[in-house]
Amino acid sequence: MFFERIYEEGLAQASYLIACQATGEAIVIDPRRDIDVYLDIAKKKSFKITHVSETHIHADFLSGVRELAYATGAEILLSDEGGRDWQYEFPHVGLKAGESFMVGNLKFEVMHVPGHTPEHIAFLLTDIPAGDYPSMLFTGDFVFVGSVGRPDLLEKAAGIKGTQELGARQMFDSLKQFSNLPDYIQVWPGHGAGSACGKALGAVPNSTIGYEKLANWALTTEDEGNFVETLLDGQPEPPRYFAMMKKLNKQGPSVLNGMPKPPQLDVAAFMEAYESGMTLVDTRRKGPFSEGHIPGSICIPGVGSFSNWAGWLLEYDKPFMVLASEAEIETIVRKLIRIGLDNLHGYITGLDVWTGAGRELATLPQIDAEAAQRMVEKGEAHILDVRAKSEYIDGHIPGVTNIHLGYVRESIDEIPQDKTLIVQCLSGARSTIGSSVLMNKGIADVLNLDGGIQAWRKAGLPTEK
Repeated sequence: MFFERIYEEGLAQASYLIACQATGEAIVIDPRRDIDVYLDIAKKKSFKITHVSETHIHADFLSGVRELAYATGAEILLSDEGGRDWQYEFPHVGLKAGESFMVGNLKFEVMHVPGHTPEHIAFLLTDIPAGDYPSMLFTGDFVFVGSVGRPDLLEKAAGIKGTQELGARQMFDSLKQFSNLPDYIQVWPGHGAGSACGKALGAVPNSTIGYEKLANWALTTEDEGNFVETLLDGQPEPPRYFAMMKKLNKQGPSVLNGMPKPPQLDVAAFMEAYESGMTLVDTRRKGPFSEGHIPGSICIPGVGSFSNWAGWLLEYDKPFMVLASEAEIETIVRKLIRIGLDNLHGYITGLDVWTGAGRELATLPQIDAEAAQRMVEKGEAHILDVRAKSEYIDGHIPGVTNIHLGYVRESIDEIPQDKTLIVQCLSGARSTIGSSVLMNKGIADVLNLDGGIQAWRKAGLPTEK
């Protein structure tokens, strides 16, 4: 048997390519939309991808099942569990609990494990030539290392009322199936630390049934009421784009048939789009952006959580542009299509399209902690904390307004604008994004707290819980 885990750091998302080396047949589980990584592995190892599947209708990324099936002719195997409202709307072979299928000499048994979503399934793998016993469980967003999938997304992100407590109770029951499996079975989840599909996910890539039964809080909690309360408490804010991912993944993502190649815009093309009001995303880091940027552009650095913040802040039905270097544009495009942001009008590589026409750049002034405190004490400024609610509760600067970065754009009317606005996060990175959103919305008197609340604490200034 051949096995490879493919991990995408930006979304903390894992997919898997498993192949029978005797027959050369392979399956990909939970593929992302840019599929060349799977094609490259298969070509290098002389495998043929004959099957493609996923554990559930994903909310955090756009699935690559249709893309991969189109490219390879692979059979699409998807859950037919969960009831009428949770059926995929494009052609596939349906899978039910207790059924199994073969990929060469590899046997995959289907488990229905609702909780995170009603249709969620897991795959129990047996390598028949090695022995008549299972060795791996692909859990998707059911069981993570040290945690379990969140059951509140359908209600909080997709707006389906009354589903989170039901999902939590279904998760409690599904975990009984998990606990009854042999302890030696390896657990390979769909996400790692940093994913918004759960809370407190472990950073190691995999675990075992036995270890999770010892160390995973969800498997050591025997009281159902306590389990439900603990599971629902403290879940991170679901990104705004999750509802769109659910919709597109259920309907069937459009097939790109290769990586899109957006045009590089010349001065005339850029200015025409800019003057029409089209959004420009500046993917440079916070330092260069703060020192000088095209007025109205939104700063979303192209590293780390770019996909996440792009999904939060961009509109799916409107075209946009990006500023990125020639060397970085392909990576930016990949991160965009992974969450279905396909409306990239084009890109520019620098500020010269603006400065070359004699136009002035905008800046984002920085302020240190001591100066910020003095302005607040004099009544000259107000602080906007754009961290998550859980971070705010854990400790914040007295008197701040807390609005999660992802909600800033739609919460402009709730933000004090009668004095200078100092934007703050943990270190100054998210607050740079938030500041750019405010300036894009016409709020000009904005300062970024350099170093965030970390610098505030380092200066010995007060915080409260």
